[in-house]
Amino acid sequence: MVKEQVLTVSLEEFGLSKYEAQAYVALISKGTISASELSYYSEIPRTKVYPTLLKLENKKLVIISKSKPIMCTAISPEDAFDGLIHEQINKVNAMNTLVSNLKKASEESRKSRGSEEKRYFHISANKVLTQLQTMIEGSKSSIKIMTDQGGLGLLSECKEQLVGVIRRNLDVKLIIPTSQICSESYRAIPDGVEIKTSDVVQNCFIFDETELLMINNDNGKGAIFSSTEILGVNQEKVFSNIWKNSIKTKVVADMTKTEAHEIFKIIKIINESGLMYILNSTILSKKPELDMIKLLEKNGITLKTKSLDDVIEMIDAIIQITCSGHVNFEANTKNITIDSKLNSGHSLPWVSILDGYLQKQGYKTRTVFQNNSNKGEKVHIKISKN
Repeated sequence: MVKEQVLTVSLEEFGLSKYEAQAYVALISKGTISASELSYYSEIPRTKVYPTLLKLENKKLVIISKSKPIMCTAISPEDAFDGLIHEQINKVNAMNTLVSNLKKASEESRKSRGSEEKRYFHISANKVLTQLQTMIEGSKSSIKIMTDQGGLGLLSECKEQLVGVIRRNLDVKLIIPTSQICSESYRAIPDGVEIKTSDVVQNCFIFDETELLMINNDNGKGAIFSSTEILGVNQEKVFSNIWKNSIKTKVVADMTKTEAHEIFKIIKIINESGLMYILNSTILSKKPELDMIKLLEKNGITLKTKSLDDVIEMIDAIIQITCSGHVNFEANTKNITIDSKLNSGHSLPWVSILDGYLQKQGYKTRTVFQNNSNKGEKVHIKISKN
């Protein structure tokens, strides 16, 4: 029964109707039988049997007797379908010729327009990790990555491959969202991968500046763009611009996730609104340092409950990240020195926060600013108790 059902479905694919296929299979199986028997074996309604036989006869698939009762016989498959097979072969050959001609016309059209076809390959979600590992291993000069939580999770499973390319001295750069700093996936990335943070909205892996792997954030599927010079160059430029304005994360690598996020939140607050806030507060209150502390408090950052050592440690990390400098506290003299390799006042917002904190704690401060155009800038905060 199962075999007959399979044959019936196959015949339908060759253009026979359901009843025609059922009738032919039954005749092949039973030999010469009457119309009423055919109705029984093929499960075709009696009223439909004769019209079905006539259609099969017209298609030269059965022979119907002129006697009564009507007897019917299937023509052998090799005779019945030989013509149909040749017809299908001719159709396929004609289609191949048509496709070749269309392809030739398309290529000539592209040449006349000065355009070139590029291809990309889809990757199912369950194959993306394997493909990513393969592409990392095959890299020859550089890997540049912009990724969100999902992409970072995949990358964290490529530790062995990343270690391999780092040993070959490849340039490996990674941009991640601030929310992923000091996460489990972040800590799984091996030393040697330079990591920065920015507001990343895509999963893009750039290999050797030309080959791209893009991953869909919604369904996890991927696409490979190979030898796409224009796309590769454009994505490389996008990455370079984001990288230039991104923030280093190495300084906070050994901190807890909470501590690291607090530091980057402070940096974000000051970068986005600190300058305007301090200018306004200078005009209105003449106490910008205290107002900077209020700005942080309005955004959920409270420093007054922290110890001096904790605040100095935080500002030191921020100065390292933003100014490539350091904060030094001399316990004996109660003096704090902020060194910045950048000049033009880059360290001043952080000095303002530290100075404001000290005043909130009841200290009297005096700030001395030194600027060296070649070596950066240095700020001394001299502390005394009120």
